[in-house]
Amino acid sequence: MTFHHRPSFSAIALFGAVALLFSACAPKEEAKPPPDALTLAPLSFTDLAGWRTDPLAQAVPALARSCARFKTQPKDRPVGPGGVAGTIGDWQGPCAQLADLPPGDDAAARAFFEANFTPYAAGNNGTREGLFTGYYEAELEGSRKPDPAYPVPLYRRPADLVMVDLGDFSDRWKGERTAGRVIDGKLKPYEDRAAIVAGSLKGKGLELVWVKDPIGAFFLQIQGSGRIQFPDGGEMRVGYAGQNGHKYVAIGKELIERGALKREEVSLQTIRAWLLAHPDQAPAVMNVNPSYVFFQPLSGDGPNGAQGVALTPGRSLAVDSKFMPYGVPVWLDAEDPLDAGQRLQRLLVAQDTGGAIRGPVRGDVFWGHGPEAEQRAGVMKSRGNYALLLPKSVKVAAGG
Repeated sequence: MTFHHRPSFSAIALFGAVALLFSACAPKEEAKPPPDALTLAPLSFTDLAGWRTDPLAQAVPALARSCARFKTQPKDRPVGPGGVAGTIGDWQGPCAQLADLPPGDDAAARAFFEANFTPYAAGNNGTREGLFTGYYEAELEGSRKPDPAYPVPLYRRPADLVMVDLGDFSDRWKGERTAGRVIDGKLKPYEDRAAIVAGSLKGKGLELVWVKDPIGAFFLQIQGSGRIQFPDGGEMRVGYAGQNGHKYVAIGKELIERGALKREEVSLQTIRAWLLAHPDQAPAVMNVNPSYVFFQPLSGDGPNGAQGVALTPGRSLAVDSKFMPYGVPVWLDAEDPLDAGQRLQRLLVAQDTGGAIRGPVRGDVFWGHGPEAEQRAGVMKSRGNYALLLPKSVKVAAGG
């Protein structure tokens, strides 16, 4: 939110008429924009551009994982902030039918969604357009033991790190989180990135693995999950275990302000290239982002999202949980990150969140792992919109 500051206008006049004239000419303060709010407007499936051509069966496994999560929760539990997506009970019928769909049958999947759901255009106070980016599962070379060739530790979550969901204390703070350590009975900020990189946690037995590339480690923390490849051919998958509580700051913005990159040039690839080309400045630039992520080993299918389910490449979406519900199918219509002349139109499921994902119309597409996933995620800065698919039994208030 941007506030426009104008100088206050006042004048001392000898005559009341002159004072009245000047006060009449005083510039008016611009009205502050309303606070972000998710608004929903009903649509039909024919309103969803590309709905007939998306291979919808590919989204079914993602939704099945969310349904399995719903199955463990009480029937009367609200889904999403303020129960925007109804209750768990509203999802039981559609989820039960989902299990009977024949695998890979796009027509059957399309019929299932059309029979059980109503699409709603999502907006921020009615404004539908928003920003959509991408993320991926990074791959780094590493070692299980300290080694001069692998100088950068990835740390486990410290035992004294306290993570707080502020929404537990007030609905005003729904979706907001912080973290720190308790000192003299008060929650104090944890060390920032610069302190941790400089060695504030060294010698405490928190090292999970060591990796070769400090820049790769930096991007791994932004992505939140990755695969560490060991010299013996082994592999460890690592995922988010906690964060130091400091606000995420995008270093792309820092490089724009320095004149190092133009706004339209910024991508994961161009930022990495600049850091590699300026090793003397790279550490300080990376430390502009005070946020630091801790990791844990992962097993099972894919990295887990904030909903607590494994993410599905190309079909899982990170959203702002302050506004959006987890587990809900979302129809995305945005610019294709690799072809400006095409649209990215597909069904995803809201299953994750991220420090930079803020607002009712904001999303981050999970692309999986490997070179193609990294390329798509790295260049994705797409304008677009999305629609929520809610069970027909959910009653949505007019205007959202």
